Order: sequence, then C-alpha cells, then structure tokens
Amino acid sequence: MNTFPLTHEQLVELTKKYPTPFYIYDEKAIRENMRYFTKAFSNFPEFREYFAVKALPNPYILKVLESEGCGGDCSSLPELILCEKSGITGKRIMFTSNDTPAEEFQYAEKLGAIINLDDITHIDYLWNALGGRMPCTICFRYNPGPLKQGGNAIIGKPEEAKYGLTREQMIEAYKICAKSGVKHFGLHTMVASNELNPDFFVDTAKIVFELVLDVQKECGVNIEFVDLGGGVGIPYRPGQKKVDLEYVSAKIHELYEKMIVPAGLDPMAVCFECGRPITGPYGYLVTKAIHHKHIYREYVGCDASMADLMRPGMYGAYHEIQVSGKENLPKDHVYDVTGSLCENCDKFAVQRELPQIDEGDLLIIHDAGAHGRSMGFNYNGKLRAGELLLRSDGSVTQIRRRETIDDYFATLDFSGLDSFKA
Repeated sequence: MNTFPLTHEQLVELTKKYPTPFYIYDEKAIRENMRYFTKAFSNFPEFREYFAVKALPNPYILKVLESEGCGGDCSSLPELILCEKSGITGKRIMFTSNDTPAEEFQYAEKLGAIINLDDITHIDYLWNALGGRMPCTICFRYNPGPLKQGGNAIIGKPEEAKYGLTREQMIEAYKICAKSGVKHFGLHTMVASNELNPDFFVDTAKIVFELVLDVQKECGVNIEFVDLGGGVGIPYRPGQKKVDLEYVSAKIHELYEKMIVPAGLDPMAVCFECGRPITGPYGYLVTKAIHHKHIYREYVGCDASMADLMRPGMYGAYHEIQVSGKENLPKDHVYDVTGSLCENCDKFAVQRELPQIDEGDLLIIHDAGAHGRSMGFNYNGKLRAGELLLRSDGSVTQIRRRETIDDYFATLDFSGLDSFKA
C-alpha cells in the first residue's frame, strides 16, 4: 500500500473546501511511475505506452501523461475527444473498439489515429464508413483462444471472450487489407486484466511474435508494431508483489532478438496499453463515516457508495482502507464498510479488521486511481464524486467538480408531464 500523500491535518483542511466523497490523485507519483514504465522498456528500438483512457478519463491526467510522452488507447468517440483536447493526436492514439459506429471510425481517422479492428467483418464496414477507402495503417486484434491457457479471472478465457479474430481470420484479414491498399500494419492482443504473474506477459509476447512471423510468411506483410495489450495488475492486497517490468521487458527482448531480428523485422515497435499500473496506485477515494449499525455484524456506513467505486461490489475486489489519523492504533474491530445504495453488494470491505471508527472519521480507500471514478453511475439517483489533483508543488486543483442535482435532471424534459394525467 502506498503512503497517502497528505497528512491527517492537511486532509481535514482539504475537506473543508471539498466535502467528501472525492477522488484525489498524486501528480508527482504518476509522473515518476510513467517514467519508470518507459525506462523499463527502453531496450526496444521503439516503445510506446498507450494509456487506457477508460481507466481514468480526465483531461488533466491525460495532459500529465501526454507531457511524459504517453499516448492514449481509446474505445469511444468521447475518449477520442478527450485525447484530442489533451494534445494526444495522430499515431499517438490507438483506437481499439468493438461494435463501433461508423461516425467513431470516421473521427478516429480524422485524428490520424491507428485503427485497431476487432473483427474481420469490420474491414468492409470501415471501407464503407470512409467512403470506399482504407487508412494507410491498420491493426487487428488477435484472440488466441485455447492457445492462451488458463485465462484470467476478470477478462475470462480467450475462447469465451467477445474480442478479436481467430488465427485463420487474422491471416485472411491481412491479405484483404494488403490488396485494399493498406501500407502499414500492426498486430494487437489483450488477454488479461489485473494479472500479477510476469511470465503471463512473456508468454503472450511469444504467441504474438509467432503470429507476426506467420503473417510475414503467409501474407507477405511485415508487421511494423505489436501492441501487447494491457492487463498488468497492481498489488491491491497486502503481501502481493508488484509486477517486475524490468524482468518482463528483458524476457520479451530475448524473444525479440531470437524471433523478430532474424526475420528481418527489426526495428519493430513494441507497445502496451496499460491503465491500472500507471495511475491505479496513486488515486484515492476519500469518504466520511456517517453511520454505525449493530446487528449480526458491525457496519460502518459512508457518504460514498458503490456508485463511486464499483469494483468491490462488481468483482469482489479488495481495496485497502486507511482510517485517517488512526494509522498507529490497533486494528481491533471488525467491520463491513458500506455505502447507501439499495444493493447488498454495496460494500467497500467485508469483515475487515480496522481501528475503531467513529462518526466523522475520514476513510481513505487506496488504489482507486484506475477504474474508479470512471466506472461510476447514477443508480438510486446517486451523484458521482468530484476529482482533485495533488500537484507536484503541493497545491491541490479541482479537475472535475462533483455532480449536482441539476446535472442529474439536465437530460429530462418535464414539459409534457401534465398530458399524462388520468
């Protein structure tokens, strides 16, 4: 668990200006982490990290990452626009989408993004969407199916996933696009989420490199870049180890030297599209304890809910909880830490050992910097939390205000209600 970057006294003062719940992100730590990520893969001729915008879709965060040389992995029109407004354009965008409307392909092409197709039928769809032509660069998403044994708890087994093309379809797709005038090609896969085993990513690279060689042999097409996806996990639970990126990079580089260089494909760019390991450890959801309940278990109720952070309720995910100002007290109480949503899964922690929590205490939910605020929702009419950025100079900037009642009602039209009277 990372150390929360503010003292208890600083946090209390912050809540006077920004009432809980809110997210706060550590800019300095995110920058340092992005530099570490880039350095770990600097042994390749070209490396690019395309930050998974879905993990933390805020233009201020994207601008921080853009200034560190990061690109953006997008899967929707709003995510494309977020990148554009943050200064990420052209080949620094990977548009990896599925069941995509034509206008989103059109906007991606307008920005000069790399379009990564999820199905062989999307070739004709894209051709028609662009008025009878193809982009000069195309990438395809590979689903290795049973070749990738074991699958992943979150993303599932590849052969059961809705994403990507089979090997046979990949070969056919490159042949079709080569005949359609496409000049530059990439190859992509994504078969894991929150994976902590470093050898998983090495095995994935081997499968991808093998297909790269098959495409060269069977299609006469040279793959210029591979996107090995994301899926790098973070140690949410005590005792878990951070993925050793230097080890992953070294092992993939060995495969590169053994497989790619002899095939005459060097230099071939190696890319990732991670979100969680870039910002996840450096975001925190701050909430206040407002209720206690004593029945068959002891409950602490917060002013945040699953609508603010759905991972524990959706996946049974674990997040460390820090009781601000009570870090040195014994964890001699057992609580379920809950929100006010009308769902029994609205729990941030189940039977968690914590210090005694009093009403008014501030709880810091750790490792919430990815797939936290971005997965928020409005069920029960809940209003989503705002977002703050702790700047490198120690100041705090609001980068997304908290939702209001007016926001919630903004898309409703009440003008015709009277016509529904009995």
